Amino acid sequence: MKSYKKAQTKFLEQVVGFGFLRLCMLIILGILSVIFFDIISKSWGVITWEFLTQSPRNGMAEGGILPTIVGTVLITIITAIFSVPLGMGCAIYLNEYAGTGKLTRLIRISIRNLSGVPSIVYGLFGVALFVEAMHFGTCILSAGLTLGLMTLPWTITASEEALKGVPMSYREGSLALGATQWQSIRTNVLPYAIPGMLTGTILGLARAAGETAPILFTGAAFALPGLPKSLFDQFMAMPYHLYIMSTQHHAIEIVRPIAYGTALVLILVVFLMNLSAIVLRYHLRKSRQE
Repeated sequence: MKSYKKAQTKFLEQVVGFGFLRLCMLIILGILSVIFFDIISKSWGVITWEFLTQSPRNGMAEGGILPTIVGTVLITIITAIFSVPLGMGCAIYLNEYAGTGKLTRLIRISIRNLSGVPSIVYGLFGVALFVEAMHFGTCILSAGLTLGLMTLPWTITASEEALKGVPMSYREGSLALGATQWQSIRTNVLPYAIPGMLTGTILGLARAAGETAPILFTGAAFALPGLPKSLFDQFMAMPYHLYIMSTQHHAIEIVRPIAYGTALVLILVVFLMNLSAIVLRYHLRKSRQE
């Protein structure tokens, strides 16, 4: 009798627990649905081919957002070039080569803390380092490197967690057969860890693509006559463009549909980056199984 009551209690706890989790999921999906519906409904008539391929005109009240798309893509590419190799290399060293001493623990704690630093702090640091100390000026390169610094802790953490998920027996078996440590990592560890490493990295890049504060100080401009011609030119970017159109424009009511259109395009860009992470992870896992 007691065992029956105990089993019944556990069953009720399970039902209540799963019910609470489903309720949380439905609340989140409901909030996201309201946000997406509001943005799509107010920007649907704005998204045209001209909107995506033309430059802004008449004080941003007319034209398109092509320079902002190009600027966002450029700084995201620079962010990836800077943060991905460096972050993955650091993760491999910390997980595979570094010991378990106090210094290693301190480095890991510092990396975790850097992940929580507000983005505006990275923006101020980018001004001090890249704009002033290295004399790059306010440009695409300074903004991309600043976003790279901001993304670096995320890349290291995600890559290290993916490496930790690979069983130790994979390494030990390779070393027992006479392989060097690097050969063991390259052939037995990285093929299984790369999907998780790339997924976390792309999610970090997607977050960087939507940041405003770091690029606000390091090179983003509200209005430019054309597309940037080099990495040392100022640029327009969708997050900063959206911020100005929503809060600082002299005719906010007139340009509000353009702001909603910019928001929708930015969401689609971030969504495509996240989707690419999912597709890439699926193909890598499938090829590994084959």
